[in-house]
Amino acid sequence: MSEELENKSQGHEDPILAGRIANSGEPIRFANAQRLDGFSAHSALPGQNVQVWCRLATTSADPMFHRMVESFSVAIGHDAAQNQIGIPPLDGAKVVLYVMKADGTAELWIDNMAISMTCVFKRDVAAMTFVFEHDLADVLDMRFPCIEIREADRVLCLFREGWRYALAFDFNPEGKLDLPAFYRTLGSLHRELRYRHIYDAMEDEVLFNRLAAAGWFPFAEILTSNFKELLEHCRAEFPLVDPEQKTLAAFNKERLENLFRRWMARPHFAAKEALFRSAIDAFNRGDAVATIKIVLTEIEGVMAEAYRTVHGQSAKTKELLRFVIAAAEQRAGQPNSLMLPAAFARYLDTYTFANFDPVAQSGTAGSRHAVGHGAAAANTYTMTRALQAILTLDQIAFFT
Repeated sequence: MSEELENKSQGHEDPILAGRIANSGEPIRFANAQRLDGFSAHSALPGQNVQVWCRLATTSADPMFHRMVESFSVAIGHDAAQNQIGIPPLDGAKVVLYVMKADGTAELWIDNMAISMTCVFKRDVAAMTFVFEHDLADVLDMRFPCIEIREADRVLCLFREGWRYALAFDFNPEGKLDLPAFYRTLGSLHRELRYRHIYDAMEDEVLFNRLAAAGWFPFAEILTSNFKELLEHCRAEFPLVDPEQKTLAAFNKERLENLFRRWMARPHFAAKEALFRSAIDAFNRGDAVATIKIVLTEIEGVMAEAYRTVHGQSAKTKELLRFVIAAAEQRAGQPNSLMLPAAFARYLDTYTFANFDPVAQSGTAGSRHAVGHGAAAANTYTMTRALQAILTLDQIAFFT
């Protein structure tokens, strides 16, 4: 199986050059295949109404997954016997794609198809060069670029990621297969399987609040690298000192310059170039106070500039936050993007833009309001919080 990753960072979109890649083998072809119309959603006696699933995406976490996959395996085994064809066991496959043609023939691909993924990267990527998972910010879809799938075809895909499985099918009752939508569904399933620990953490209210209270979030810049150790320590309620120090150490001048270049590629950031250059320089020399003062007080200004570009005027903080999250969902195309727009909205509300009690002097340097009003305790201006402020700003750069 070959895989190609397509870069969509920094607004570039290079088409997949299918002429340069190929499947590693041929499909098993059925001259006469059963017409699969759907899976029954429940049991029923003769004469009773039955709901039929014609289009669905699910994972092995759903008990119904196993019954559907077993039923599919039996159907394929029957077709193989009818066509006098031997097929390998499907339960050992990594990726299975079944394409049913309008003329009654079918193709069964098992681990021998070219696969591409449309991805968002955190850095510029040159054509035909290696990319690494730690460069990844999001996965938008999963495709089979060297397999011809037509509008009248029916498709089913079963694939594995680690110890988890996913199943998606579109039996196309309308005869108008939306192939890009099917590919986006596969991308969504891939994210859900490979990054299940991230989604689980965001859905666990206690764990999410524990992370947010410490100022952490699966920011795009650390999602596929430094965040996992922070998450595991937080889950175990261990002190975060060690993973925080490792994360800080990972942000050298070169990495910070990559962030800065990403910001400057966006007009609403470039307008504040001098301010953000000063913030990056302050971080590099270990000046947490200057970094936090600049970054946290400018976050709202960046959001306002982005809002003004679209609407011609600014808005209050709550509306700006709604705008940023909506922009993130639109940009990603799906709400369960690895950018985690809904969870990030909660993080901003509970941490970055959290209210504080000036009488009780409860403000910290993680709160934009406390910093802006000079009400954050001096001992809370740490390099860890400075990095969190930078990563928060960087997340907004991905969103807008």
